[in-house]
Amino acid sequence: MALAEAGGIELSTPVRTILGDDLPLIDDRVTVRHLLGHRSGIGDYVDESIIESVADHILDIPVHQLDGTEPYLQVLDGHPQVFEPGERFEYNNSGFVVLALIAERAGGERFEQLVERYVIGPADLTATRFHRMDSLPAGTATGYLFSDSTDLRTNELHLPVVGSGDGGCFSTAADIHRFWDAFLAGRLVCGEAVEAMVTRSDSGEYGLGFWLSERGTVRLEGHDAGVSFVSEVDRSDGTVWSVLSNNPEDAWPVAARLQGTVPT
Repeated sequence: MALAEAGGIELSTPVRTILGDDLPLIDDRVTVRHLLGHRSGIGDYVDESIIESVADHILDIPVHQLDGTEPYLQVLDGHPQVFEPGERFEYNNSGFVVLALIAERAGGERFEQLVERYVIGPADLTATRFHRMDSLPAGTATGYLFSDSTDLRTNELHLPVVGSGDGGCFSTAADIHRFWDAFLAGRLVCGEAVEAMVTRSDSGEYGLGFWLSERGTVRLEGHDAGVSFVSEVDRSDGTVWSVLSNNPEDAWPVAARLQGTVPT
């Protein structure tokens, strides 16, 4: 969205104009807006319909090879289009990695550098970075595959060594709250862009990059091997809460208790 404001790309831009000959199975009609709203219909490298557990080894290449966004071409390629662009909403991890790839090519920098330029810096996030999984700084929580204390295996061999558009950024609750403040105040993108991102599409539950509820809240969430995360802001009164866990299970029951119950 920041690149769109800067004139480097438009939401209506067909992704083929930037991808060139890469990822030929992506329909030529797919646009940046389709990807942001999970309405592209492209094939997903993370097929959740067949994955039994996030603790499975779901990548078919060694995770250490995924040390940037361009290397993801190996796992993004070869997945046929699933439905017509714009036909319906369907959550899609590949879509946000393709967005990261497009951002890199349009912005002229690595994705993590673009995030630092357009998000981390303007929002004054002090502890948010795309760290390497095999070289985490001191004080970083280790992600565990299960909450069972008798089987504490870490997630280092399960996730890309460097994250991209669909996940892998390290942060703290305090930084996430600063992010919400900066985003809703229009310090990251203009107010018009903020409204576009938090306006519900005809899918009913999603905007452009954010989950939305009938209660008027805006939410980020996700989980993977060794991590689960939910953060929600109520735009009517500014209430923010976040739950971060270093296993894939424990954030959800806490978040379920918090949704709609946090006093102002």
